[in-house]
Amino acid sequence: MPDSQPQPPDGATADTTALLLCDARLTDGRTVDVRLSGGRIEAVGTAGSLTPHATRVDLSGYLLLPAPADPHTHGDTALTADSLGPVSYDTEDVQRRATEAALLQLGHGATALRSHVRIGDVHALGPLEAVLQARRSLRGLADLTAVAVPRLLTGVAGADGLAMLRDAVKMGAGVVGGCPDTDPDPTGYAEAVLEVAAEHGCPVDLHTHGDDPARLARLAAMAGGLRPGVAIGPCAGLARLPRDVASRAADQLAAAGVTVVCMPQGGCGAVELRGNAPVRLLRAAGVRVAAGSGALRDVSNPVGRGDPLEAAYLLASQGGMAAREAYGTVAGVARQAMGLPEVRVEAGFPAELLAVRGERISGVLSLAYSRIVIHRGRVVARTSAVREYCDSAAAVALELPRQGRPDTCP
Repeated sequence: MPDSQPQPPDGATADTTALLLCDARLTDGRTVDVRLSGGRIEAVGTAGSLTPHATRVDLSGYLLLPAPADPHTHGDTALTADSLGPVSYDTEDVQRRATEAALLQLGHGATALRSHVRIGDVHALGPLEAVLQARRSLRGLADLTAVAVPRLLTGVAGADGLAMLRDAVKMGAGVVGGCPDTDPDPTGYAEAVLEVAAEHGCPVDLHTHGDDPARLARLAAMAGGLRPGVAIGPCAGLARLPRDVASRAADQLAAAGVTVVCMPQGGCGAVELRGNAPVRLLRAAGVRVAAGSGALRDVSNPVGRGDPLEAAYLLASQGGMAAREAYGTVAGVARQAMGLPEVRVEAGFPAELLAVRGERISGVLSLAYSRIVIHRGRVVARTSAVREYCDSAAAVALELPRQGRPDTCP
């Protein structure tokens, strides 16, 4: 079951207005026109070959890519790092935070997001209801899926959490999640999550350090037959294990079809161990590796952009991945991990696209200033940046852009 099914805004039909993207550059070097209609790519042709039906968007100087998706966000706690006093979990406040965070990430290009939401304790299902309200308000702009994250699921103390987890799925949580490492019985916790997921046909997405190879082996054995799929992350502890031990764990995860969601931009409050998963080792074993943003300016991470391209940049600059593969972790692989349809810049595929000023993926990951985001066939966000230089001999010689007044200088 995918995280979200394409739906029109409440009370409206799907947007069928045609949109022509002109002079877009593709990763293979071609310059093309791309016509969108009904939320899908209708045609791709050489520049100037397609007749516009309606709106025309000039993408000269832009690289056109499949839009990113973020499989690991925390909308309920986002943007709370600078709060004075205790963080409010009133429904209205959580909804505002989740919506603002999602729009921030949409501006960066992420048209689909998974928001991991804690349930239970004094707040019960309130934060989940708020995130589900944010999901409804964002419909038509971005696809937001809630992941229910209970604290305890085993023993007497976990009975309420297990009942609440089932209620969360009935309310609309699209994914069953949690933190096995924090339960007195991590294996029992994982078993309970997998059981609820199997009952409802939901994906599973668990927080774990990944530093216990025996626990990972048990999880892989339990998860092997579950469909639609299991993801774990951030697994920073896996990088601290001896290489041969980590390699065996990676082989077991690969055989079970478990996806690892790493978080190169930082961790999250549910998993305190910092660092990044051993991405190259995992990929060499055949593990599907996606990248998420994790915490966004909350008590566990006071900074953060929530930018998928920054995550890809870090995997390329620090993880030794090729730029194209790094981008894949936040685009194609992330969408696959979330059960979403594949996106290619080809006729028939969903019109989930990101145009970034630049010529190559390496340049885009380095200087991704100007972006145009397309969701379900329409432009939903734009970010523009202009770099100018004051008068100088170098600026004149290199024909660099300059400010309007020759007597002004930054």
